[in-house]
Amino acid sequence: MATKSAAAKKSPAKTATSSRARPKSGSRTSRRTSTAAKRPKDAIALLKADHKEVDAMFKAFDKTEDDAEKQELANDICKALTVHAQIEEEIFYPAAYDAFDEEGDDLVDEAQVEHASAKALIAEISAMKVGEPLFDAKVKVLGEYIRHHVEEEETEMFPECRDSEMDLKALGEQLRVRKEELMATL
Repeated sequence: MATKSAAAKKSPAKTATSSRARPKSGSRTSRRTSTAAKRPKDAIALLKADHKEVDAMFKAFDKTEDDAEKQELANDICKALTVHAQIEEEIFYPAAYDAFDEEGDDLVDEAQVEHASAKALIAEISAMKVGEPLFDAKVKVLGEYIRHHVEEEETEMFPECRDSEMDLKALGEQLRVRKEELMATL
């Protein structure tokens, strides 16, 4: 949209909503949308959405030269990953352990170890500021850890989960609720 007005350029929030038609309050479309938003995603869909969101943040971090934006992105990445790891460890991984055989348990064990490495790096990044030695390098390495972890979850663990007797819809609702609680506290 090369012809945005000056007001639209200054207000990203307005720009984001202006491209979508807003239903009138109380309309049938509005009720359908709010009801659909309350329906739980299945657990895998929720976790994959988190993966995609964090990947976009890492890509934005890699592209920006602005220190304030880098700091904000690093903070957002650390917060998102902290919450994501916690909901997986509290809810998703125990359910996977219960549903998997011994070989599947190895996938969960490996994911737990990967989380521990990522959490150590998240703690280091969270204690730093842009411009400090190794800040950018640590965020970059965290991104590489996470991309590796995500690939293994999405290509190995999640298919095992789909093939198991896990109640992915119920788990999705539990994950969604816990994620909202944690996001509100951070």
